[in-house]
Amino acid sequence: MAPHFFILCTLLTFSSCFDVISAAMNYVVTIESPNHPGSIKFNKIIGGIPYTKQTMGKVNNFIWSTIFKQNTPAERKPINTVLVTIKDYKGAEAITWDENKINVSAVYLDKYEGDLKWEFTSLLYHEMTHVFQWYGEGKCPVSLQEGVADYTILKANYFPPKFAKRGQGDKWDQGYDYTARFLEYCDGLVPDFVAKLNKMMRKTYDESFFKTLTGKPVGQLWKEYKAKYAGKPGAKRTED
Repeated sequence: MAPHFFILCTLLTFSSCFDVISAAMNYVVTIESPNHPGSIKFNKIIGGIPYTKQTMGKVNNFIWSTIFKQNTPAERKPINTVLVTIKDYKGAEAITWDENKINVSAVYLDKYEGDLKWEFTSLLYHEMTHVFQWYGEGKCPVSLQEGVADYTILKANYFPPKFAKRGQGDKWDQGYDYTARFLEYCDGLVPDFVAKLNKMMRKTYDESFFKTLTGKPVGQLWKEYKAKYAGKPGAKRTED
């Protein structure tokens, strides 16, 4: 009986922690153009507002616990509300602005070919990372910001088939999936590298942070990364 009782208590404790974290955050989802084909697909295929709110809570906890290792409110950005709007616009599939607001393109949702629910979930992992990551008070380059966000979808196993393979790219700060793969490499050198880098970027940013954490300047890290995967399948691709 004792082992079963312990497991039950553990599950209840985990569930309670999840509820407390979720309750501390307010997730707001709106649809600006409910009759748009993309909005209709959002409701019918993705699961609409209920699915989005539920997933936002799951993604939020994943970012805090797995990506940034932020176990206390003092370590996190002081944000208590995240807003997602399904909006009729062309351009990027989704954008994060004003720190805690995420716009998802209804046009993109309508035109997307493939598993739409999976793609939407992937977008939430990427965009919500932007909500909670530190930017060095504007000093962190956009390429690194995007690389960290793509690192999240990589770790969450929500990265698409065309996501960069290990060793691909022309420079470490190429952004998005290329930088995400480089951050994955750094994480292999220093456990929780991305979490530690994010913590250092709370107030400022400098390339020297890479050397502080690994003992090597970022240029050397990139050369060693490229050398490790040189000649392996896919390592030569830079752009489709």
